[in-house]
Amino acid sequence: MTQPFRSSLMTVKPEWIDFNGHLNMAYYNVLFDQGVDELYPQIGFGYDYVKSTGCTTYVAEFHVCYLRELHEGNEVYATFHLVDFDEKRFHSYSELYHKDGWLAATAEGLTLHVDQSGPKVAPMPQEIQDKMAAYKAAQTTPIDPARIGRKISLTRKAS
Repeated sequence: MTQPFRSSLMTVKPEWIDFNGHLNMAYYNVLFDQGVDELYPQIGFGYDYVKSTGCTTYVAEFHVCYLRELHEGNEVYATFHLVDFDEKRFHSYSELYHKDGWLAATAEGLTLHVDQSGPKVAPMPQEIQDKMAAYKAAQTTPIDPARIGRKISLTRKAS
């Protein structure tokens, strides 16, 4: 597995363009999600995993920073960094790049492993935890610390 994971190229569809003439905010999430869907089978998740175990992943929190506009027909790819994980959750950081190499958006997420019979958060199988540990250990590309753990707030000037 290459580090960080890099999805195949994805194309911004015409129906994703909003009245401002650029990619609607919701579809940045779609692109991030489609990108990670390519990685999931390598870690052990995906459709076959859901069918055979009744378990899946749910995103509990996802923060997107929009850095540069994307337009109809633009080709992009997503990267995936595993920040941390435990037996039931993982913290990720992704970047969305235009095929020409410029950064369009970043995303940080917290994902839960869920037993759908509850549904309830449940431990991941050891095999998947081992794959996640190997993926995390193999990461050599640093993440910009200013992009992790961001919060939303208004900064007020002192009167």
